[in-house]
Amino acid sequence: MSLERAKNYLKKYGVEDRIMEFKESSATVKDASIAIHCREGEIAKTLSFLVGENPILIVVAGDAKIDNHKYKMEFLTKAKMIPASEVEALIGHAVGGVCPFGIKENVKVYLDNSLQKFETVYPACGSSNSAIPLKIQELEQLSNYEKWVDVCKEG
Repeated sequence: MSLERAKNYLKKYGVEDRIMEFKESSATVKDASIAIHCREGEIAKTLSFLVGENPILIVVAGDAKIDNHKYKMEFLTKAKMIPASEVEALIGHAVGGVCPFGIKENVKVYLDNSLQKFETVYPACGSSNSAIPLKIQELEQLSNYEKWVDVCKEG
């Protein structure tokens, strides 16, 4: 189960007890912001793409959208999201619970600048009804990110 994989990963850092699980769905930005009682922008949504044959994750603010021109400038290719039916096999988590914790080893993680306007953000934890509050510095540490990128426009 993806939630268990994320929990086990976060346990190595001693933060697994901060995972919030909800009775209701937090699979969308709107649902998550309602469940957590925060602004939509504070939801750290994790988007999955293919760069060539390689799966990548980009964690962005919940109110941001991918800017195709900026994406192409950063990754030298058009933005190609992984089809929903293939996300779990390639990333390790299903759509609605995708997060940068407990993912497959070959997946690179990038953090988008849109997150930097927040002190605390809430990424999912492998399921469609979970999240964890993290300071930006914690997200950097826990996600093992490659680098910060600027590939979004404000929603």
